[in-house]
Amino acid sequence: MEISGIHHIAIIASDYERSKRFYTKVLDLEILAEVYRSERDSWKLDLRVSDGVQIELFSFPSPPPRVSRPEACGLRHLAFVVPDIERAIARLRDNSIEAEAVRTDEYTGKRFTFFADPDGLPLELYEV
Repeated sequence: MEISGIHHIAIIASDYERSKRFYTKVLDLEILAEVYRSERDSWKLDLRVSDGVQIELFSFPSPPPRVSRPEACGLRHLAFVVPDIERAIARLRDNSIEAEAVRTDEYTGKRFTFFADPDGLPLELYEV
Protein backbone atom coordinates (compact mmCIF):
# COMPACT_ATOMS: atom_id res chain seq x y z
CA MET A 1 0.00 0.00 0.00
CA GLU A 2 1.25 3.47 -0.88
CA ILE A 3 -0.72 6.22 0.86
CA SER A 4 0.14 9.65 -0.46
CA GLY A 5 -2.16 11.90 1.55
CA ILE A 6 -5.62 12.47 2.97
CA HIS A 7 -8.43 13.12 0.50
CA HIS A 8 -11.35 13.94 2.80
CA ILE A 9 -12.79 13.86 6.28
CA ALA A 10 -16.52 13.10 6.58
CA ILE A 11 -18.68 14.83 9.20
CA ILE A 12 -22.38 14.21 9.86
CA ALA A 13 -24.14 17.30 11.21
CA SER A 14 -27.21 17.31 13.45
CA ASP A 15 -28.28 20.66 11.94
CA TYR A 16 -27.00 20.92 8.38
CA GLU A 17 -27.60 24.66 7.86
CA ARG A 18 -25.99 25.56 11.20
CA SER A 19 -22.91 23.45 10.44
CA LYS A 20 -22.75 24.74 6.87
CA ARG A 21 -22.65 28.32 8.20
CA PHE A 22 -19.95 27.38 10.74
CA TYR A 23 -17.62 25.68 8.23
CA THR A 24 -18.14 28.24 5.44
CA LYS A 25 -18.58 31.52 7.34
CA VAL A 26 -16.53 31.02 10.52
CA LEU A 27 -13.79 28.72 9.21
CA ASP A 28 -13.97 30.24 5.69
CA LEU A 29 -13.82 26.90 3.89
CA GLU A 30 -14.63 27.11 0.19
CA ILE A 31 -17.66 25.23 -1.15
CA LEU A 32 -16.64 22.89 -3.95
CA ALA A 33 -20.00 21.17 -4.47
CA GLU A 34 -23.34 20.76 -2.75
CA VAL A 35 -25.92 18.13 -3.65
CA TYR A 36 -29.18 16.90 -2.20
CA ARG A 37 -29.59 13.14 -2.37
CA SER A 38 -33.36 12.59 -2.25
CA GLU A 39 -33.11 8.80 -1.95
CA ARG A 40 -31.30 9.32 1.38
CA ASP A 41 -32.99 12.61 2.39
CA SER A 42 -29.43 13.84 2.78
CA TRP A 43 -27.31 16.84 1.87
CA LYS A 44 -23.63 16.44 0.96
CA LEU A 45 -21.40 19.51 0.98
CA ASP A 46 -17.79 19.27 -0.24
CA LEU A 47 -15.53 21.89 1.33
CA ARG A 48 -11.94 22.70 0.37
CA VAL A 49 -9.54 22.62 3.34
CA SER A 50 -6.30 22.82 1.34
CA ASP A 51 -4.92 21.49 -1.93
CA GLY A 52 -6.37 18.03 -2.35
CA VAL A 53 -7.96 17.85 1.13
CA GLN A 54 -11.70 18.20 1.67
CA ILE A 55 -14.35 17.97 4.34
CA GLU A 56 -17.54 16.20 3.33
CA LEU A 57 -20.38 17.61 5.44
CA PHE A 58 -23.47 15.40 5.50
CA SER A 59 -26.99 15.61 6.84
CA PHE A 60 -29.03 12.51 7.60
CA PRO A 61 -32.45 12.23 9.22
CA SER A 62 -32.09 11.66 13.00
CA PRO A 63 -28.41 10.70 13.22
CA PRO A 64 -27.54 9.05 16.55
CA PRO A 65 -25.35 11.11 18.89
CA ARG A 66 -21.67 10.21 19.08
CA VAL A 67 -19.75 10.38 22.30
CA SER A 68 -16.64 12.53 21.88
CA ARG A 69 -15.65 13.42 25.42
CA PRO A 70 -14.13 12.37 27.69
CA GLU A 71 -11.56 10.61 25.53
CA ALA A 72 -13.99 8.25 23.79
CA CYS A 73 -12.56 5.52 21.57
CA GLY A 74 -12.43 6.44 17.89
CA LEU A 75 -11.43 9.53 15.95
CA ARG A 76 -10.26 12.00 18.60
CA HIS A 77 -10.23 15.32 16.74
CA LEU A 78 -9.59 17.11 13.47
CA ALA A 79 -6.64 19.54 13.39
CA PHE A 80 -6.35 22.54 11.05
CA VAL A 81 -3.00 24.14 10.24
CA VAL A 82 -2.98 27.92 10.76
CA PRO A 83 -0.14 30.41 10.24
CA ASP A 84 -1.20 32.70 13.13
CA ILE A 85 -3.01 31.08 16.03
CA GLU A 86 -3.87 34.35 17.77
CA ARG A 87 -5.56 35.69 14.63
CA ALA A 88 -7.47 32.43 14.20
CA ILE A 89 -8.64 32.52 17.82
CA ALA A 90 -9.75 36.14 17.38
CA ARG A 91 -11.83 35.03 14.37
CA LEU A 92 -13.48 32.35 16.51
CA ARG A 93 -14.11 34.83 19.32
CA ASP A 94 -15.66 37.29 16.83
CA ASN A 95 -18.16 34.51 16.09
CA SER A 96 -18.86 33.78 19.79
CA ILE A 97 -16.80 30.57 19.76
CA GLU A 98 -14.47 30.01 22.67
CA ALA A 99 -11.17 28.19 22.31
CA GLU A 100 -9.21 26.58 25.10
CA ALA A 101 -6.05 28.24 26.38
CA VAL A 102 -3.19 28.01 23.89
CA ARG A 103 -0.73 25.25 24.74
CA THR A 104 2.69 24.37 23.35
CA ASP A 105 3.41 20.87 22.07
CA GLU A 106 6.24 19.61 24.26
CA TYR A 107 7.78 17.63 21.41
CA THR A 108 7.48 20.01 18.46
CA GLY A 109 7.41 23.37 20.22
CA LYS A 110 4.34 24.33 18.13
CA ARG A 111 1.36 26.15 19.62
CA PHE A 112 -2.17 24.71 19.50
CA THR A 113 -5.65 25.06 20.92
CA PHE A 114 -8.96 23.22 20.80
CA PHE A 115 -12.51 24.40 20.11
CA ALA A 116 -15.72 22.68 19.01
CA ASP A 117 -17.97 22.72 15.97
CA PRO A 118 -21.75 23.19 16.42
CA ASP A 119 -22.18 19.49 17.27
CA GLY A 120 -19.34 19.45 19.79
CA LEU A 121 -16.85 17.78 17.45
CA PRO A 122 -13.40 18.57 18.86
CA LEU A 123 -11.39 20.70 16.43
CA GLU A 124 -7.81 21.85 16.82
CA LEU A 125 -5.86 24.82 15.48
CA TYR A 126 -2.17 23.96 15.06
CA GLU A 127 0.20 26.83 14.31
CA VAL A 128 2.86 26.10 11.68
